[in-house]
Amino acid sequence: MIIVTAGAAYLDIDAYAGCIAYAELLNLSGRPARALSSAPLNESIPQGFRDSLKGLDRHVPEGADQFVLVDISNHLHLDPLVDLARVIEVIDHHPGFEAFWDERLGKYADIRPIGAACTQVYERWRDSGLLPRISHDSAQLLAAGILDNTLNFSGRSWTTADRQAYAALAAHAGLGPQWPEAYFQQCQQQIEAQLPQALLKDLKVLEASSNLPRRFAQLTLWQGEGLLARQRHLIEQVLGQWGDDWLLNLISLSEGKSYLLTGSPGSARKLERLLECSARDGVHCLARPILRKELLRKGLALQAVP
Repeated sequence: MIIVTAGAAYLDIDAYAGCIAYAELLNLSGRPARALSSAPLNESIPQGFRDSLKGLDRHVPEGADQFVLVDISNHLHLDPLVDLARVIEVIDHHPGFEAFWDERLGKYADIRPIGAACTQVYERWRDSGLLPRISHDSAQLLAAGILDNTLNFSGRSWTTADRQAYAALAAHAGLGPQWPEAYFQQCQQQIEAQLPQALLKDLKVLEASSNLPRRFAQLTLWQGEGLLARQRHLIEQVLGQWGDDWLLNLISLSEGKSYLLTGSPGSARKLERLLECSARDGVHCLARPILRKELLRKGLALQAVP
C-alpha cells in the first residue's frame, strides 16, 4: 500500500487536496493507495468541503507500506506516521530541501517553484491520460488548492501551469466565475469563528537560516483590514506566547494587499531586510498579496550581514 500524506503541524487545502487526488490517481493506475494524515485541518478547508466532498481515508500503516509526500519536503516535520526510509516520492514547491531529496530519490523528487502542489498533482493526472476519469470531488479540491496557494492568481508565485491547471479543473468540476469569491468567503467565516485556533494551525517554526522571525503565521482572507483592526490584541496574545520573535502575514484578497504584523522591533527589522515596505502603527502594509513561501525564498537567498 502507498500512503500519500504531508506534514505534521497542520494540513492546508493544497496538501489535503493533493493527497486525496493523488491517491485517487494511483488507485486508478493500479497502485493501491490511501490519503492519510494525523495533522489537524486548517481553515483553508471549509466545513462545506469536509461535509460534502471526498476526504481522507482511514488506515493504520503497516510495515510494508511506502510513502509519498505532498506539499512538504522538510524531512524534520513530516507526519509521524511516515517512515523516512520508505518514502518513494516527493511532490512539493517549497524551497530548502532539494539536495536532501535529490540524493535519495533523484527524479522522484519533484520540488520546483510553482504556485501550488495541486498543480503538480494535476499534471500527473494530465500526463497519465486518466484526466477524463478524475472525480468531481478531486477536481474541485485541486482547484481550491490552486486558488489558495496562488492567492486567486493575485500573487507573484503563480505560473502559466497553475492557470492552465485551474482552467481545466474548473471546467471539469463546473465551477463558475463567482466560485473563487464564495470559496474564500467560506474560509474567512471559518477563520473568524475560531481565530486563535486558526492562527496556531497555520503557524510554522523556522530555522535561523530563513532570516525571518522564528514563528511565522499566515491567514488568507477575502477582507483582512477589518479583522486586523478588531482582533489585533488577540492576535498578539496568541502569537506572543512563546516570545516576541514572530510574524503574521494577513492576506486580504479583495484589497489586493498583505498586512504584515510583527511581534517586536527585531522581528520588524528582519522583515525590512527583505521588503521595501514602511510600517504604520506597527503594521507593514504591502501593496500586493505575498505568500510565506515567497518571503522564505527571499530569506534563504539573503546573504548574512555581519
